[in-house]
Amino acid sequence: MQYSSQSVAKPYFIAAIGLFVGQILFGLIMGLQYVIGDFLFPLIPFNVARMVHTNLLIVWLLFGFMGASYFLVPEESEKELHSPLLAKILFWVFLVAGVLTILGYLLVPYAQLAEMTGNSILPTMGREFLEQPTIIKIGIVIVILGFIYNIGMTILQGRKTVINLVLLTGLVGLAVFFLFAFYNPSNLVLDKYYWWWVVHLWVEGVWELILASILAFVLIKVTGVDREFVEKWLYVIIAMALITGIIGTGHHYYWIGTPEYWQWWGSIFSAMEPIPFFIMTIFAFSAINRRRREHPNKAAVLWALGTAVTAFLGAGVWGFLHTLAPINYYTHGTQITAAHGHLAFYGAYVMVVLTIISYAMPLLRGRAAANSNKAQVVEMWSFWLMTVSMIFITLFLTAAGILHVYLMRMSENPLPFMAMQEKVVLFYWMREIAGVVFLIGLIAYIASFFVGGEEEAPTA
Repeated sequence: MQYSSQSVAKPYFIAAIGLFVGQILFGLIMGLQYVIGDFLFPLIPFNVARMVHTNLLIVWLLFGFMGASYFLVPEESEKELHSPLLAKILFWVFLVAGVLTILGYLLVPYAQLAEMTGNSILPTMGREFLEQPTIIKIGIVIVILGFIYNIGMTILQGRKTVINLVLLTGLVGLAVFFLFAFYNPSNLVLDKYYWWWVVHLWVEGVWELILASILAFVLIKVTGVDREFVEKWLYVIIAMALITGIIGTGHHYYWIGTPEYWQWWGSIFSAMEPIPFFIMTIFAFSAINRRRREHPNKAAVLWALGTAVTAFLGAGVWGFLHTLAPINYYTHGTQITAAHGHLAFYGAYVMVVLTIISYAMPLLRGRAAANSNKAQVVEMWSFWLMTVSMIFITLFLTAAGILHVYLMRMSENPLPFMAMQEKVVLFYWMREIAGVVFLIGLIAYIASFFVGGEEEAPTA
């Protein structure tokens, strides 16, 4: 490890994985509640489990992005982190805020939680993915501003590379668009219009810049390809991601009362959104093919390639399947949306965080380059268990969604909602089984860092 301040990334990575485990456990609880309606009721109602599941996803990914930034920016900038102490303080503030939020969801009725946290003063609660109490949202803003200051000062005082400037652009965009979480108009159309400015422009806009920069950093490290080669690809990827992602927001505006032209803008530009992910796939394989060395961390290379391919499938292919207005008219709000969401989040963001952890954690723990060969075998097993099970989850949800569309929205004799749910219950059981396999894969990923502790993989 070249810079001592990179060590502040370690607690962020550990917290990210810990919260990831929690997210999957609550996902399994929700999966059972689909087929056993009163499972854990009234202790953990479905709406609470769903809030915890989705909020943990967002929080642990943010921990992962922050840890990745603290690891790669000193190396890219060729300078120690501006303030390691600030990074450590913000870690504990963010962790405590995240844990208190989850405990609040689990232990306090939501209306009471809103009253306790002063939501009446500045109402922001009650919207999907943005359920956090207003006071917690303010805390998130403070943490993100401190984080961007720390990263920004490091880059400003050190070497400027395309990777760290693209990363910084993505992080600033993340902060700016989160501010729309505080705008909660009473008009539902207006509310939804700007709600997507957080939700869509995060995951289909600025987060893609963060993804591309982290992936580019890892590929440079594990392949030794020319930086100029990587930077040219990076420019193309981020240009296409921003052009398609920003205007592609319109594919959420079809049916919420916005002008009719959004059906055209949304359809055309969201149909182009697979392009940056396809380019990213070509980029990753090109980098591997042009590699100048065989890096000993085979598991990190596998995660990097897997990120590019699975992101293209989840965000690109499954997004395209139901993004055109005439198709979305029938599929909106079905399990097809959930299928796309699961594979897209896993492929694009979960996998890139696991990639940087796979590459960085051996170095942060004092290894020369990689974990032992035995540990990497376990880690690669975890890759296949998680990735294949997520693909099956996606396929089962897609099948449930297609049946939903046919039985309720296209059939000559449409079924009531609950009657339709009974027809697709087999797919929910199969999704639950695949979810258990995913959890086993995640446990294997964690275990890999404790396997073959003394033996080192040979260095490049």
